[in-house]
Amino acid sequence: MRVIAGKFRGRSLRALQGMRTRPTSDRLRETLFNVLIGGNPEALAASTWLDLFAGTGAVGIEALSRGAKYAIFVDSSRAASKVIRENLKSLGAAEAGEILELETATALRRLESTQIETDFVFLDPPYADHEAYTKTLCLLSEAGVLKKNTTVIAEHEKRFDPGESFGTLQRYRKLVQGDSALSFYRQN
Repeated sequence: MRVIAGKFRGRSLRALQGMRTRPTSDRLRETLFNVLIGGNPEALAASTWLDLFAGTGAVGIEALSRGAKYAIFVDSSRAASKVIRENLKSLGAAEAGEILELETATALRRLESTQIETDFVFLDPPYADHEAYTKTLCLLSEAGVLKKNTTVIAEHEKRFDPGESFGTLQRYRKLVQGDSALSFYRQN
């Protein structure tokens, strides 16, 4: 696994051992960022990212590499938090990221209390945990961590549909690639 583009382009990232964590593939990450950038390389400049169920941190790190100002990585696994910390340190980007070793709901409450607002939220729960999608998207729609124009992206199996709307969040695009899909949401 590697960083695809930006200042860390080509740098390797550590992955977790075993099959419990499924990192977002290089190809899907490239597609994600091509969609978000839309021909404007400055689209991510100075943005704040929230990477939920972060695993290795590959998506948030890719955002930092492409110009994001700050990334918050949330994963309840101690092993995942350690790998994210190691990846940020090896890139010299430890100061550009914050790691919350917490369950998603607890992390969102903590972030809301700090009044932080994010520009992009990426969530990638285990594909089989369909309830995590519904719960997390509902929590995000109510949490005070989203700006009016925040983009929320859910990675999921192409055979599973997380849903069209959750409170104020409305899906505006779905992109399928291989066995995976990305659903893009914004507040309506």
